[in-house]
Amino acid sequence: MRRKIVAGNWKMNKNVIDAQQLMIQLLSYKNNNATNCEVWIAPPSLYLMMAKDIFEKDEIGVFSQDMSEHESGAYTGEISADMLESIDATGSLIGHSERRQYHGETDSHCNRKVKLALDKGLTPIYCNGETLEQRKAGQHLEVVKNQTEVALFTLSAEEIKKVVIAYEPVWAIGTGETASPEQAQEIHAHIRNTIAAKYGQEVADEVSILYGGSVKPDNAKEIFSQPDIDGGLIGGAALKLEDFSKIIEGFN
Repeated sequence: MRRKIVAGNWKMNKNVIDAQQLMIQLLSYKNNNATNCEVWIAPPSLYLMMAKDIFEKDEIGVFSQDMSEHESGAYTGEISADMLESIDATGSLIGHSERRQYHGETDSHCNRKVKLALDKGLTPIYCNGETLEQRKAGQHLEVVKNQTEVALFTLSAEEIKKVVIAYEPVWAIGTGETASPEQAQEIHAHIRNTIAAKYGQEVADEVSILYGGSVKPDNAKEIFSQPDIDGGLIGGAALKLEDFSKIIEGFN
């Protein structure tokens, strides 16, 4: 059985008091409700150690929003895999569309980051997805296939099974637009078939693939019911417990 996951990407939001309050609320919710999926959050890096203190029994996975492709050195502002490992972080987002758009991150960068994360025992959430222009041009399948191959296909079969992929159509992030469940399922199946062509169907069937495009409380259940969608990478709706908890309940 593939892991079912709802992960919240907080992006650059919340002051320290509000972040702590939301973490405590989330922990209370998790402890008092049966959930049929794993719950993960990626808060701003400043709050990672606080999150680990609050979720001390690992009830909720704690991820950074990015990590360096370098092990250590003169890379001001970066966070290393060793640093994340040293606080028992669960893993890191890698290749989020905003990192690609604003910081020039490429699939080759992502490949090095994914490999380093795995070497340090961290779980990488590798993000991919097409822009609106690429979808309108009918290039979306080829774009996502290429992203998957460049970033992941230097891994062994055992390594790729430890990667979580988050498909995020760039045109549906923070816009209120959402791919239909059928559109999302098409790409998720395409990613799984791409992996199967390289590693075999048995390996591909073990890789969890999340949908990351404006999942909301009112569409989560339908999206999560698609056969190749194993959960969601949630943005804005992860910042309010009421919304995030309803999305988690999309697996109930």
